[in-house]
This record gives sequence, C-alpha cells and structure tokens, in this order.
Amino acid sequence: MKINKTYYVYIMTNVSDAVLYIGVTNDLQRRIYEHKNKLVKGFSEKYNLCKLVYYEETNDIKSAIAREKQFKNWCRQWKVDLITAENPGFVDLNIN
Repeated sequence: MKINKTYYVYIMTNVSDAVLYIGVTNDLQRRIYEHKNKLVKGFSEKYNLCKLVYYEETNDIKSAIAREKQFKNWCRQWKVDLITAENPGFVDLNIN
C-alpha cells in the first residue's frame, strides 16, 4: 500500500522583502516555525527570514525538488512576479 505524502515548495522573505529563499519540505508548518525561530542556521538565520510568501503542494517529491531547482534558476523578477500573482502584498501566509 502506497502512502501519499504532501511536499511543499516554498518561498520565504524578510521584513523588507529584500531576500528570497526557496526550499522544499514535507512539513510546512514545522519548517516555517524553524525559520521564524532562527532554528535553521546559515542563510535563513543570517537574512532573518520571517515571512512565508508563496508555496505549492505536490504528492511527488521528485517534482517538488525539480520545481525548487527551477525556481532557483529563475531571475529575481520572475520569482517576484510568481509571488505577486498570488500574494500581491507579500503578506505572511503562515498559519501558525
């Protein structure tokens, strides 16, 4: 029996919307909590990522990883356009 899992490709930013971070997770709430509480060392902590501004769901980890890589290869304006199409005010979408 195959168990369906949900995977998320997400984009986070900081208060000034100056930095965009792209990641993949199977537990979006936990991962956002880690970012907001500075439990993720490195880029996330350094740039104070605190707002979830975009995410997509899939049941296929391979497609989630492929989408993450696609986003990372995009220029910044394409990412901003993607976010503003769904979330024009860059509002924090986190439900915690």
